[in-house]
Amino acid sequence: MRQVGSVLWPKLRTLQVYGANTGVGKTIFSTILCQAFRKRFEKVHYLKPISTGPLQEADDSHLSTFGSGILSKTLYQFSDPVSPHLAVRGSSQDVSDNAVRSAVHDELSSYANGNDGIAIIETAGGVLSPAPSGITQADLYRPLRLPVLLVGDHRLGGIGSTISAWESLHIRGYDVQSIALSDESRYGNYAYLRDYFAERNVDAFSITPPPDVRATASEDIESMRNYYSHASDGTQVTSFVDRFLQSHDQRIDSLQSMPKQATEAIWHPFMQHSERNENTVIAMDSAYGDYFQTYQKKPSQSIAKPDPASTQEASLITPAFDASASWWTQGLGHGNPQLALTAAHAAGRYGHVMFASAIHEPALTLAQTLIQRMGNPRLSKVFYTDNGSTGMEVAVKMALRAASKRNGWSPDENVEILGLIGSYHGDTIGTMDCSEPSIYNKKVEWYRGRGHWLDFPTVKMRDGQWNVEVPEQLRKELGDTKSFDSLDEVFDLDARKADREMYRKYLDGEIDQLRQAGRKFGALIMEPIILGAGGMNLADPLFQRCLVDAVRESTPSASDETDWSGMPVIFDEVFTGLYRLGRFSAASFLGVDADIVVNAKLLTGGLLPLCTTTASEAIFEAFLSNDKSDALLHGHSYTAHAVGCAVANESLKTMMKISDSADWTAYRKNWSSPAVELSSASPARSLWSMWSQDFVKAVSHKPNVDSVFAIGSVFAMTLKDPAGSGYASTVATGLRDRLLAGTGPGQAVIHSRVLGNVLYLMGAMNSTPQTLAEVERTVLDALE
Repeated sequence: MRQVGSVLWPKLRTLQVYGANTGVGKTIFSTILCQAFRKRFEKVHYLKPISTGPLQEADDSHLSTFGSGILSKTLYQFSDPVSPHLAVRGSSQDVSDNAVRSAVHDELSSYANGNDGIAIIETAGGVLSPAPSGITQADLYRPLRLPVLLVGDHRLGGIGSTISAWESLHIRGYDVQSIALSDESRYGNYAYLRDYFAERNVDAFSITPPPDVRATASEDIESMRNYYSHASDGTQVTSFVDRFLQSHDQRIDSLQSMPKQATEAIWHPFMQHSERNENTVIAMDSAYGDYFQTYQKKPSQSIAKPDPASTQEASLITPAFDASASWWTQGLGHGNPQLALTAAHAAGRYGHVMFASAIHEPALTLAQTLIQRMGNPRLSKVFYTDNGSTGMEVAVKMALRAASKRNGWSPDENVEILGLIGSYHGDTIGTMDCSEPSIYNKKVEWYRGRGHWLDFPTVKMRDGQWNVEVPEQLRKELGDTKSFDSLDEVFDLDARKADREMYRKYLDGEIDQLRQAGRKFGALIMEPIILGAGGMNLADPLFQRCLVDAVRESTPSASDETDWSGMPVIFDEVFTGLYRLGRFSAASFLGVDADIVVNAKLLTGGLLPLCTTTASEAIFEAFLSNDKSDALLHGHSYTAHAVGCAVANESLKTMMKISDSADWTAYRKNWSSPAVELSSASPARSLWSMWSQDFVKAVSHKPNVDSVFAIGSVFAMTLKDPAGSGYASTVATGLRDRLLAGTGPGQAVIHSRVLGNVLYLMGAMNSTPQTLAEVERTVLDALE
């Protein structure tokens, strides 16, 4: 699977030269460094990815003239001496971001032949100068994340521009090795910047300025040769070369030693540590876009063997597609520069401010956006917590209080919750009690399991056919498995009248029976559409809709349409909400509104932990009285963290735009079913996925696959396991390991998670169709 990512070759050392501005002497420093390195290495390469201006004035020509033995090359040369985004006008060359990055990556890879060497990559203009596509250079080259030398500005005003350039690189995740600039004593820039960056653990060095232009060309060339020869032997340049070579080796040592150190210092989540060793721990060097940049000491056996005739040295870092979306949080790509800048601004404006009896703009804006965009007229108040588990804890507290107060239940009465089998609402003690006994909770000493959980029909594709599969023990009441021509038909709830009647009859009877037995229920809790951690089960949306209706109609309706009846309904949209399934709210698929909704995961686009619990006015009023002890006495030190709220606002704004993008339009078109007529009131409105229909159908026909489904950014496949399904199954680990092994050196791999015999894939909201198509091809090959 082809993907340009970060590179780290043991013997080829790379250094990218950025400038704080145009005309600061990047090429002069590059020439000096090339000569300095040439005294230690036989192979020294100078690469200029993009150059504008007359060919005879190109920077690689300068290196050819003054860099004896230096191998110099320019990848893209444009004659017009203007910014690259203007110079490319009228060009027939492919100068897309991917094309430029791939060209740089491939050129550097050709230098990595197993011999010691150096590659200096010089950028054009300043750090934030436009690339050919119009994005900044810092963003264009960020996926490569090469070590950086920043050439500072020695001119008047250069102190500020140098610091700004460094901050721009730093906030994007670059490692700036050193700051270098000409020592022009008039303005004192070097002395100031040296001390400034020393406080930030960044070295700085200076060189004497080049000599004035001589009377004749030959005299000028001789003068510059002498200058470069002397400067490359200078103490500060030599010291930088030593530090750079040392940092390269230290980076490799750190990366290779982290897995072993982790086994000694880290207690990992969701892992049996008797199975952990340094070969099973993956070191994350960085991440960008859809990909981790990973190092693993002993990768699993590859699908295809590398070519033994190849002399190319493999990079220690392998791009790995983040197929779990980093436990379902990733929405706008790792290292997203806009989210990073938003976080930095909020950190600079607020840091963290306590939220008790206070308000700040990011929290208010986010609350108002959620209330408005969820399209749920019941919701009116937002409570902030840190993550999905704590948000669900608050939701349960809210519902239990509201139900107990209205029904006159005392605190010592056993009030339970109603839910679905296979549900999962978090790891905290209270939320664990909201799920039936499972591998996650049954060995936790305080677990009590306070509820009743109903089994339910699930939606699956088998051999290209969509089915609603009824659990065997419920087929007498709910009928046999039913087949549908499309996912749209499954979600056309109003058209499935016969199923509705059976579901309601069964659910009305179950609820009545439970109440006749004296059971008291304080809430119905559901994960709308997909039950995630319990095994990636796509619930029949009609069953979930009927369950809400049955609960609400089991007691007289409230006089206010926004009030709850029967019992409060909580939708756990921690995983399924905020565009994960292609819509702002997963509840919209059901055509029913909850009394309490919990959102997290995608809320901040995958950058920071944050959770919201949004409740109705009726729930809120259950805590009102003249006695403070009746209040919701719950909170966190970082409640409504201003940085998280600001990032969430930016994330939601971006995802709203993406929902109308050309890529999402193409995804919808791929899944459109023009022959299917939906009932006018249907909440279906055409179901779609980022994963192509052809891929989903092809996987469903594989002999080792039991079933699949796809909706929004989520794809899940259940593998056949003769020993039985469930979280303890290991049948999917072989496929997971093959995807992580990849097809050979230099190729990206897929980092995935499994839930027993289920392997799932997720894209970010801005994953490209090209990226997902590559993942699809790789998965199909691995299934063979």
